[in-house]
Amino acid sequence: MSTTPANPVTRRAVIGAGVAGLAAATGLVSEAGAQAGPIRIGSTLALTGPLAATAQIHKIVGEIYIEQANKRGGWLGRPLEWVLKDDQSKPDLARTLYEQLVTADKVDLLMGPYATGAILSAMGVAQRYNKVLVHHTFGIPSLAKYENSFPAWSLGADPANTVPASVLDALAAGPKPPKTVAVVTSKFPSIQFLSAGAREVFKRRGLTEVLFLDWEFGNRDFGPIANRVKDAKPDFVWVGAIGLEGNLLLDAMKKIDYVPPQHFYLYPAPGPLVTLPEAKNALSVTIFEEHPPFTTATGAAEFIRLYRERATAAKLPDVAVEVQAAASYTAWQILEAGVQGTRSLDDKAIGAWLRGNRVPTLQGSLRFNGPGQYGDDLMRVKQVQGGHWKVVWPREFAAPGATVQAN
Repeated sequence: MSTTPANPVTRRAVIGAGVAGLAAATGLVSEAGAQAGPIRIGSTLALTGPLAATAQIHKIVGEIYIEQANKRGGWLGRPLEWVLKDDQSKPDLARTLYEQLVTADKVDLLMGPYATGAILSAMGVAQRYNKVLVHHTFGIPSLAKYENSFPAWSLGADPANTVPASVLDALAAGPKPPKTVAVVTSKFPSIQFLSAGAREVFKRRGLTEVLFLDWEFGNRDFGPIANRVKDAKPDFVWVGAIGLEGNLLLDAMKKIDYVPPQHFYLYPAPGPLVTLPEAKNALSVTIFEEHPPFTTATGAAEFIRLYRERATAAKLPDVAVEVQAAASYTAWQILEAGVQGTRSLDDKAIGAWLRGNRVPTLQGSLRFNGPGQYGDDLMRVKQVQGGHWKVVWPREFAAPGATVQAN
């Protein structure tokens, strides 16, 4: 695989071009702030490639947050500029582009990319240059060795145990607690990691594993996998899927007239999955959905309104704010809290402040004083019901009237 394309796609998301002059003219920033120029925040996203369906969500959220911040006067009296590049879903390219952001583009701050592989690449660059890296979708906390990296994906420090345990707790509260399980999973690093942990949790909880299969990330042929699952006759199918892999597997199952009794998808592209008829009663995990008590968070109503407008304009299959959008928005909240808390752009000071303080966010109050700067596991279990994602576990976070269902 080539690490650097002949002409790597680079685009500057300068939200509101000329915002420095406009903001100064309208009194949104101080004269000194306008003279100092914008605060430049650099990042990559998988704008193309197999992860683009989900990364598009993060692009929309970033644009919203930058615009909101600039309307409030920016940070430290200066407007914000987002320098965004396309890593094409390739971790090696992400590494190269983050090097460019620091050395050639000379951005003031960094924001993490989408997906664990790219984040790990960006983390190495951030560590080399002593830059803070806030990241929103890193799935293997034990690999977060850099003390100035901070997660917005609140899955706790030991998700290989806590996440599958939460899923089993939800199923135990449903109409058909499973006794047998089929585990099929992508070899995408964070997916493979959590699926391996799930197998151990299933064993400890007394489930009989009737099938285990894995596939290379980027696989498009799910017919053989669907046939093997059908033949195994599991009570429950754990699908370690990322992006559109879950959709492809469900489509393959449909072709052989197979409907899994109960099924779970780890990190799907949430919009495409929820709109698929075959995804009825599919389970996944989340940190935020558009129903109480999540919608009572400060700023949630405005963000939901703005996101729905932009997602509709972008013709996304699902325009609701859910786990990906919420994690992305949280990441920007964390970075802003560090800047405003220190009143500086000094990465060392920002990192120290974040490790010592809680940050109020869309998904709750976050702390960064655990292993790998992770705090509490805030993952909830959700299910596709009536064409919408609804949290079903724990009960205190469930959508009104929602309980676990089975096919």
